[in-house]
Amino acid sequence: MGRLTRILHGETYMMIRDDHGRDSDFITEFLNNLSPPGSPPFKLDLKVGCPIMLLRNLAPKEGLCNGTILVVTRCGRHVIKAKIITGEKAGEVVFIPRITFQPLASELNTQMERRQFPIRVAYAMTINKSQGQSVKNVGIYLRTQVFSHGQLYVALSRCTAARRITLLFPNESNVSKDPLTKNVVYPEVLL
Repeated sequence: MGRLTRILHGETYMMIRDDHGRDSDFITEFLNNLSPPGSPPFKLDLKVGCPIMLLRNLAPKEGLCNGTILVVTRCGRHVIKAKIITGEKAGEVVFIPRITFQPLASELNTQMERRQFPIRVAYAMTINKSQGQSVKNVGIYLRTQVFSHGQLYVALSRCTAARRITLLFPNESNVSKDPLTKNVVYPEVLL
């Protein structure tokens, strides 16, 4: 495959009947454009060296847990070879298969299935998803304030050295040279 981008398409299937017992008539192209919560996108653009994040617990003992960051070393049609870069199993090579996702019947009132790799491209992650990770470089997007107890602490403590943390604050004209952000702490929780 070389360094070219590999585009991997999921396979989307539709059940025949909806919640009311009627036949469903959604076209496949419409279903492929849906991104139900907790499901990977239908179309993944990957190449060797691309960072990815696992979306499911596949094999926790082998380090394949939800939120694990990996680097793609080879792309196949049915399996991805990747190297774990976070956690206790960092450096180990693993294989990630396609799995079937069955999102809840949402506004469509129809059950659908998608067979896809349980990954997303991982150029960024939420503060909550970063819990328990250790990374060399951290950039924190603070254009909106943190809103939950301990979130700022979690975000700042992910990096292994303070000098490799970059903070992005709002670039409003009324912000001083030393921008501030709120550290949300609920004293009731600290008991």
